[in-house]
Amino acid sequence: MGPYAEEAAGGRAARRPRSTDPLELGFTPRKPVPWLAPLLLISTGLRTLLAMLFGAYLDKRELQKALDSEIAKQVGPDGGLWLDYVADLGDGFNATYSVAYLLAQPELTVDGHRLPRAQTLVMGGDQVYPSAAYEAYEDRCKGPYQAALPTTPPEQPSVFAVPGNHDWYDGLTAFLRLFVRTRDRHFGGWRTGQSRSYFAAELPADWWLLGLDDQSGSYVDDPQLTYFDTVARKLGPQSKVILAVPAPAWVKAVDSPSAYDSIDYFIRTIIAPTGARVRVLISGDLHHYARYTGPDDRQLITCGSGGAYLYPTHKLPEQIEVPPRDTLARRSSPSRSYALAARYPDAARSRRYGWGIFGRLPRRNPGFATLLGVLHTLLMLSIAGVADFRIEASEQRLFSVPLVLMVLVTVLAAALFAKPPSTTGQRNVRHWVLGVIHGLAHVGLGAAGTWVWLALPFHNWSWPLPAAAAAVLYLPVIGLVASQLVAGYLLIASAFGVNVNELFAGQGIEDAKGFVRMRIDPDGTLTIYPVVVDRVARRWQVNPDHTPEASWLTPTTPLTPRLAEPPVSLT
Repeated sequence: MGPYAEEAAGGRAARRPRSTDPLELGFTPRKPVPWLAPLLLISTGLRTLLAMLFGAYLDKRELQKALDSEIAKQVGPDGGLWLDYVADLGDGFNATYSVAYLLAQPELTVDGHRLPRAQTLVMGGDQVYPSAAYEAYEDRCKGPYQAALPTTPPEQPSVFAVPGNHDWYDGLTAFLRLFVRTRDRHFGGWRTGQSRSYFAAELPADWWLLGLDDQSGSYVDDPQLTYFDTVARKLGPQSKVILAVPAPAWVKAVDSPSAYDSIDYFIRTIIAPTGARVRVLISGDLHHYARYTGPDDRQLITCGSGGAYLYPTHKLPEQIEVPPRDTLARRSSPSRSYALAARYPDAARSRRYGWGIFGRLPRRNPGFATLLGVLHTLLMLSIAGVADFRIEASEQRLFSVPLVLMVLVTVLAAALFAKPPSTTGQRNVRHWVLGVIHGLAHVGLGAAGTWVWLALPFHNWSWPLPAAAAAVLYLPVIGLVASQLVAGYLLIASAFGVNVNELFAGQGIEDAKGFVRMRIDPDGTLTIYPVVVDRVARRWQVNPDHTPEASWLTPTTPLTPRLAEPPVSLT
């Protein structure tokens, strides 16, 4: 077959790439997001602030009542169904495409189990990072998945998506254009199967798949409740539900009891009156795999391993109560205790990953190390201007930032860093204490750096040569040293439950990724296979197989998927 093939997905001629050049691929493979980059920190903070202040004004869910209210039906050729779940996928190319490549293969053999490609793919949120811009969706999400499955295979698999908080940063505009449309309803080789930002699909043997959009845990809008009221009329006591939600509220409710209220309200008012049972609650948002199980045999699964930086598992609580007993909701379901049954990576490996912060932080975030260098250079010049009583130093004092201001900025910035702005969660005493101690440590480092600098000959040069020498010589060195101080702080603070996310976001760990593949047999048995890959591919080559549905790129070193735990069966 030649380089051109008819693309069944959209009926367009799609030329297979002849190299990994972006002009050939049609998108630009991106590096992992440097989460501690100064501009990104500022922009993320602003987006979070806007989401907090104006989220309700940007909410497009109320407008979706004008769209079709479709209820999909998904069934495989044998009367059963293979179903995939992936979340938090649109980050660096190597990790994102490694997972997409595995999802797209006709069959995987994992720990002796033959797992055919799923007929239904569910994307569980945060399909793109760091924001929902058109270019980001193309390069970090749609492009890699198009390359993994360029055309629709004969079984015509479908894709459904739940929006996460990063998909919400533009009010769902890009998300709706990509997954909710009336023409060209394809996402690579998958057919888009939903008509709103939430969905319902009837599965074999009276299983149901429901995807909920609760806008970062705020509330469930009235048109959405009306839609699911219609769905509920089809449910009965024999019905079993897989509920996909944007975030693992059952875990987050440990620190923020109200986090689970929205999900509990939905289950209690929509599903429970029908007699149906929610057998699986699944979400992404936390970038690892974890499964909790309780006395009602309900599985609470987190699987946010689709491509974003790894999130630790060693801080997960061993026992949780769902709903939490201390919720302020006037009505709630009875609380039940759930035990942590499995996690990936395991706790020991997760701790080892944490220690990698010292090497990875400056390497993954050079802009952050540079910012630290600038701040410490200004701090040093301020201290030096006060400590030097020579007449010649008066010019330096005139042109340097006042010492009191620099100390206040340093301590305040560290205190705020201990609890970055978010739509949920409050600062408490431990955040302030650790943050202030961290700030004072930087002031101490600044004093030590000043003592060393004053012992060097550069300080005795005429102004502005000392400042120029500091920018050239002192800044890069102190930036690296300060980054190690931040790394040490993150490691210590994480032991107290502070800056746990920043400890791992700052490392941008690409490995330990995966997804969940599920099988519903015609008799109603659901089997859960958590597929993981310990190391993602770093090098890619053009696939010599030119059949239309073959992946465009293949790893130069084959990926070796395995199961995070033995298969879990529900009846």
